[in-house]
Amino acid sequence: MEGDLLKKIMEAVETNGSNTNAPAGNIGTCGLTEFVGAGIGDTVGLVIANLDATLREKINLDPKYRSIGIVSSRTGGAPHVMSADTAVKATNSIIASVEFARDTKGGAGHGSTIIFASEDVSDSRRAVEIMLNELDENFGNVYGCDAGHIELHYTARASFALEKAFTAPVGKAFGITVGAPAAVGMLMADVALKTANVDIVTYASPSQGTCFSSEIIITFTGDAGAVRQAVLEAREVGLSVLRGMGQNPLSVTSPRW
Repeated sequence: MEGDLLKKIMEAVETNGSNTNAPAGNIGTCGLTEFVGAGIGDTVGLVIANLDATLREKINLDPKYRSIGIVSSRTGGAPHVMSADTAVKATNSIIASVEFARDTKGGAGHGSTIIFASEDVSDSRRAVEIMLNELDENFGNVYGCDAGHIELHYTARASFALEKAFTAPVGKAFGITVGAPAAVGMLMADVALKTANVDIVTYASPSQGTCFSSEIIITFTGDAGAVRQAVLEAREVGLSVLRGMGQNPLSVTSPRW
């Protein structure tokens, strides 16, 4: 009996020891001081207290900004910019850069990388924390299914992240509509611009202004009520088209409106 038990224990030890793919450490934890947190969209938030001078030069950052916070995701884009916009309003930090990647883990859209910069590391860390906390709410405006996705974003007062990413007029109401496949986005854009008295700011398509994603994206500004109405009408037609494709697009988290 004891011999059988000992044999089983030794077999278990040998099996575990031969598992070269076993992860090191505890999954979901990170002991690095640079690690701030993670979030929806395969998003990670990090902070560097004193960025290497040569790296600072390569990203064209003023030497007075010693610290950066960097948030990068595999899916998302607009939800991350909206979240960063809230973060930069609430902290003494700037938006150093906003970049979109053709990633999305095989989906139709983008991943993103956003860099905050500050003179004090506490501001960069706080900006990353706020951004990560905002993601769940902003992903509520993303509706997805196998056929594609739509996104609708609205703010009554755009700040520097939206200016950096989409040349939004700072302090003005601002809206974004996104549709994939791209034809969905075109119809949404047309409806949004016809619905209310808004002015288009940017237009992006698969080969113009995106990283070759299968989307059409417009941004627009105007009176707060008009921008909000344009976004809501675009949402309805986008959802209707995706449902007509035999899919049921659902909010990634919970819709804001």
